[in-house]
Amino acid sequence: MSSEHLLEVLNPATEEVVAAVAGASPADVDAAVTHAARAQRIWAALAPGDRARLLRRFAATVDEHLEELARLEVREAGHLVGNARWEAGNVRDLLDYAAGGVERLTGRQIPVAGGLNVTILEPLGVVGVIAPWNFPLPIAAWGTAPALAAGNAVILKPAESTPLTALRLAELALEAGLPEHLFQVLPGRGDITGDALVRHPGVAKIVFTGSTRTGTRVAALGAEQVKPVTLELGGKSPNIVFADADLKTAVDPFSFLDNSGQDCCARTRVLVQESVYDEVRELLAEALAAVVVGDPADDKTQMGPLISRQQLDRVRGFVPDDAPALRGSAPEGPGFWFPPTVLTGVSPDSAAACEEIFGPVAVLLPFTDEQDAIRLANDTPYGLSGSIWTRDLGRALRVSQAVRAGNLSVNSHASVRYWTPFGGYKQSGVGRELGPDALAAFTETKNVFISTEGPAQ
Repeated sequence: MSSEHLLEVLNPATEEVVAAVAGASPADVDAAVTHAARAQRIWAALAPGDRARLLRRFAATVDEHLEELARLEVREAGHLVGNARWEAGNVRDLLDYAAGGVERLTGRQIPVAGGLNVTILEPLGVVGVIAPWNFPLPIAAWGTAPALAAGNAVILKPAESTPLTALRLAELALEAGLPEHLFQVLPGRGDITGDALVRHPGVAKIVFTGSTRTGTRVAALGAEQVKPVTLELGGKSPNIVFADADLKTAVDPFSFLDNSGQDCCARTRVLVQESVYDEVRELLAEALAAVVVGDPADDKTQMGPLISRQQLDRVRGFVPDDAPALRGSAPEGPGFWFPPTVLTGVSPDSAAACEEIFGPVAVLLPFTDEQDAIRLANDTPYGLSGSIWTRDLGRALRVSQAVRAGNLSVNSHASVRYWTPFGGYKQSGVGRELGPDALAAFTETKNVFISTEGPAQ
């Protein structure tokens, strides 16, 4: 691969250079698409059982290298080592789950007059997956695993700051016996490598996870070729806490501090019924003070650094030094550290309450009743996730139906399960990933009618 540019990979906890990786040029993208198209034809011609077997072997190979992948994730992304182990395991599980769908990717027989009508699900060809830096391993697999299972080739462009785990996954795919060039990883800048991948006429579909601003551009470029895109974009998710909730569970600070808040599903708007506002505020103050922020490689650490100096500066811009807030602590010295923070006394239409901060910062907002809670929850251009805390089942169902978001949890902060569909409303994205229909999203439906009428007498 020729070098269009070099990508410096930094350890976010130390600011030390971990690696320098060559970025792919548009010519590299063109060559990769040519190779991928050839590999895809070989892959699609395999018996479904053989494709499934190879994907399971890929999963087993990932499983053998879980600790290596996790430690690599700690070094390049600053993730807690326990979280990184889970993320590597999630890649394994996604490959296993997708492998189970290969032999169940069926069409339909539709009753028609004068013949037999069947539908056939055929692979798209070459799929481009553009993964983010906040969860480099699992989100790369969200698109890659079902696309491969459906018979496609995949070209993965990881984020500029986190290419190392993706490159290692491509090596493990070859080690597991997948055809050469079937799964390729092209590191590079978004405006060079990513742009060339999206624009390439040989790429049949793009799966993008990242900011809404960049996702808008990806959608526009795809539209130029009438190319389908799946977009998983930003979020500003509410945590709606009614007075009858189990407050100690509902106000868990890790609902917005997981991965240092660099999570599009983070519950960064804590909406609390007025009658329990003061109690929730005290619970949050105690919880933030107890959060252990430090070395992500230490199993005792509960929150690590932000990904980069740029991200740290962005988060600081939302939190003036004199802002009324509940604050935890963070290390000083090298590393991109920011303390766990909850802003209090902010307006619902302030930048901190409306924009995605992507850091360990939430806002605490009161509401009066059920309708007021729904109004506040929906008062955002995003609609990705959220939580609803109440012991009233009827209320839980009413609010779940009224909140405009793709993934809601009642009395839980969970958002993502690979068995269930994931995606957003409004500016949080287009399409769904994961779940039982994931493979079908990487196919075209072909309709075939077979006449059974005999010759005219």
